[in-house]
Amino acid sequence: MWKYVLRRFLITVPTIFGVITLAFLMIRLAPGDPAELLLGDYVGISAEVLEDLRRKIGVDRPWYVQYLFYLRDFLTGDLGTSFRTGRPVLQEIVSQFPFTLMLAVAGVVFAVVMGVPTGVLAAMRRNSWLDYISTTLAMVWVSSPSFWFGILLIYVFAFLLGWFPVFGAGKGGNWGSLALHLVLPAIAVGARSAALITRISRSAMLDILSLDYIRTARAKGVVERLVVYKHALRNALIPIITVIGLDMAYLLSGTVIIETVFSRPGLGKYVIDGVYARDYSTVQGGIVVFAIFVLLVNLLVDLSYAVIDPRIRYA
Repeated sequence: MWKYVLRRFLITVPTIFGVITLAFLMIRLAPGDPAELLLGDYVGISAEVLEDLRRKIGVDRPWYVQYLFYLRDFLTGDLGTSFRTGRPVLQEIVSQFPFTLMLAVAGVVFAVVMGVPTGVLAAMRRNSWLDYISTTLAMVWVSSPSFWFGILLIYVFAFLLGWFPVFGAGKGGNWGSLALHLVLPAIAVGARSAALITRISRSAMLDILSLDYIRTARAKGVVERLVVYKHALRNALIPIITVIGLDMAYLLSGTVIIETVFSRPGLGKYVIDGVYARDYSTVQGGIVVFAIFVLLVNLLVDLSYAVIDPRIRYA
């Protein structure tokens, strides 16, 4: 097991450097000069002042020189300094990431709580009205963009009904306020994942329930609840967990949109603001943190297979 984990960590090293390189090049290919954006609408700015600002923020050198300096700083744990705020990017990411992690985890919890039971019930009652309704709702949720669904939730549950707050993340330290502000964004970001988990759960359960050992358990008089939840569901969990792990990247990218729609603080909104300002260090640092988090989630998903199915061994 430990050799497998070490090997996976070694594989992630070139992956992270590939992400760093792509993020570095893509943000610099975008049109716009960060120095001009920082100066804004000031009139009469001379070329000397502009060049001095470009030198101070480090964009006056050739791109390959900037890249080498960025790699050097990254290896020492320095993600650079934000052009906009003048603060270390790592410090700002540490302050923003908990909001994004909270939203992503809440989205996963909503997706699992909604998706797995619905998929299991749909499989147990195949071709019933429950099966048709759950399949239809899953198709609707998969087809609905997260930003549109978020706006719809705001309109119905915030403006019309007034049940939930519209914007922000709540008061720090007040868990009730934080949870109340988290409900609608979590539903918006987790709806698509809930639909996918529903479909995968239904399909996996239908395959498992048709196997011989399930028929044998039923023939022996095992209670149906034990047949479904102890024998069938456990064997169906591997494809379900695989979908959850693969969908984590979508959930993180979805937080970027949802944080903007709900005006929530978080790493997603932080990166979007950095894109608008051509804040190279902010965008690069945010993308690298997203990539590392996705790689860690995928590793945990792979390791969970051995916990669910004792027959799986890693060498």
